Order: sequence, then structure tokens, then C-alpha cells
Amino acid sequence: MMLSTLVSQSLLRNSFCKSAAVSPVARSFFSTTPSARSNVVNITLPETSIEMYDCERPSLDIEISSDKLIDMYTNMSITRRLEMTADALYKAKKIRGFCHLATGQEAIAVGVEAALTPQDQLITAYRCHGFTYMRGGSLVSILAELLGRRDGISKGKGGSMHMFAPSFYGGNGIVGAQVPLGAGIAFAQKYLGNKTTTFALYGDGAANQGQVFESYNMAKLWDLPCVFICENNKYGMGTAANRASASTEYHKRAGYIPGCRVDGMDALAVFRASEWAKEWTISGKGPLVMEFTTYRYGGHSMSDPGTTYRTRDEIQQMRSTSDPLMNMKKRLIDMNIATEAEIKAIDKESRKLVDQAAKEAEASTEPDVGEFCTEVYVKGTEPKSIRGRVPSETHHFY
Repeated sequence: MMLSTLVSQSLLRNSFCKSAAVSPVARSFFSTTPSARSNVVNITLPETSIEMYDCERPSLDIEISSDKLIDMYTNMSITRRLEMTADALYKAKKIRGFCHLATGQEAIAVGVEAALTPQDQLITAYRCHGFTYMRGGSLVSILAELLGRRDGISKGKGGSMHMFAPSFYGGNGIVGAQVPLGAGIAFAQKYLGNKTTTFALYGDGAANQGQVFESYNMAKLWDLPCVFICENNKYGMGTAANRASASTEYHKRAGYIPGCRVDGMDALAVFRASEWAKEWTISGKGPLVMEFTTYRYGGHSMSDPGTTYRTRDEIQQMRSTSDPLMNMKKRLIDMNIATEAEIKAIDKESRKLVDQAAKEAEASTEPDVGEFCTEVYVKGTEPKSIRGRVPSETHHFY
């Protein structure tokens, strides 16, 4: 296969355009365009990839195109670089406020998106940069949002935790609050008769929230097409899961809702489980509870070094044995789908794309004070001023 074809084909959907400043959201849902070198391959996942609760396990055999495999690796590579760039910008004091990175968890956003359509809905918590990108946000719009710029996906007002795109309801900063919202979106889908599903993701730290169990109940009561997904990265902030949860088998938490536990470090296992979950919910069988076991390499947020409650050896062990990019790279090479040199070329181009996006994002202007009111007040009812820190301090918008 030609290297130029491999790289250009895979990066086509990931490229961003100069017009991002005008239209910060450029839809880029997962897709692969058949090429001359595309061929279907068969992969059997390890037996330990998916563990079931109260339902029959789907087949572990996957039929997938080589193009789609390359695309999945490319998206993980870009997402990894995006998080590394956010890390650098934060440390340079160019990103202010909260910033939660998902380095190490790339397989989940990419694997889930590979199973969904643009009409399916997704909602998640505050570790949302990768999901925003996979749901259609451009690199420029995501980085500009982190920097608080006008060209940001939320016009610079949302920051790291509040990003939105078509069929993507965020990015939510309140722990666990997105779960009942996800059930509500699924209710709308059933009410409208759409053959679509909602994926509602939350962390193991949020899994003990009462609103999560309330959502389980309503979803099962009405058999909503909702897939509840716990991203179990082993730690809720700095607290190990087994120190906060009486049971860490999060996929069994609902009791009366079937579920499964999935290797969340393997993008293909995530893809297969998500594909099955979508089929289950749209067929009218009701909700599912899934658990993706994963690991974040960094701390809970940029203010957490991540080494006071776990050892550096533990982190290195996960990096060296379970890294999602490393695992996918090995698959591609072992199956003769790509060579080491071709994968390095993809990584190099990913860095180039993200670095260029960062430059464009930094060049974007800051929003003016009038932007405070947009999407908050009904158009035409915006106040002409807002009180400052003290009653005598007033800021006029117009």
C-alpha cells in the first residue's frame, strides 16, 4: 500500500479548515470512505474483553474494514495529541480554570463513536475533549474554547467542561448530573419513535450518586433506549474505587437492568460492545448498564499531580502494558494493515494538525462583554448592563 494514500485517506475527515473561525463546529462523525486498498478483515476479541451480567454475550468476532481500523488509530492519535497540547497550554498559563484530561482513555471516545450514527445522542461529564472532537467539534474550536476565545465551540464561555456539538449534549460540570439528562434525551427518542439511542457516560466517582439510580429506575420503567456507561478509571478524584464503593462491579449496579463490563483500553472491544448495545436498545429491549474499565495517566485535573494516591510504578505499568494506542498499533502491524513507518507518519501528521490548530486558536480574539448574555437571555431581552463586584460597579454592554 502507498504511504501517502494511507495517511491522506485516514486524516481526511480529521482535517480542519481556515473557515473554523466562522463556523467553529465542523461535523466530523466517524466514517470511512472505501478506497482501493480497503479490505474487510476478521478479528476475534479475547474472551476477557466483554463480561456479561444477566444477558447473553454478543459474538466476539468483528468484521471490519482496514480503513476503519486505520481511522480509529488516527482518531486516538489526534485525541492523545489534543490532550497533550491542552496540558502544555495549561502549564503555560494560557488555559485558566478547570481542565480535566483523558490521556489514556482515548479508546472509549473513539470506540463508542465508531458504533454510532450522527442521529444517535451522547452526553458525558467534564472529561469531554475527545468526545467533543469525535462528535463533530473541530480541533480549532475545542482549543479556542479551552483558551476562552470567541472561536471556541461555546464561544469561549464554557471552557474545558462545557463543550457541545450536534447530537452531543456536553460536557457537564456537576458530578452525575448528566445521567438523568441522558435518560430524558432517550425518553424523547422513544416518544418521537426514532430508531436511535442515547449513550450517557459518567465516572466511577459519580456512580454512587442518587440521581444515577433514579435514572436507572425511570429508564427501566419506560424501557428507554438509553445506554448508561460508567467509565471506571479506578479513581474518583484521589480516592480509589474500593474505598468509596461497597461494590465496584458497576455494570451490575442497577440489578434489574442487564449490563456488561468491557476492556475500555481496547478500542475494538469498546466498539463491539457499543455496537451490540445500540442494537439492543433500538430493538425495544430497554436500557443497559455498561462499565468500561480504563485508566487515566494524569491526575484528576491539572491541579492534581496524580501521584499522591498511587505509585509511579502503577502508572508506568499501565502505560507499558495497556496503552490503547500501543495495542491498536500492534494489531495493525501484526495483521499487515500498516507498517511501523506508516504509523509513525500518522502520528507525525496528527501532531502537525493539532499544533496548527493550536496556533489558530491562540490567534482568535477574546469574546466581548456582550457575549455574556447570548444563549442565556431570549434574543431581544438582554440587559443593557450587569452589576460588578459591588453595587456601585456597573458594566454596560451597549
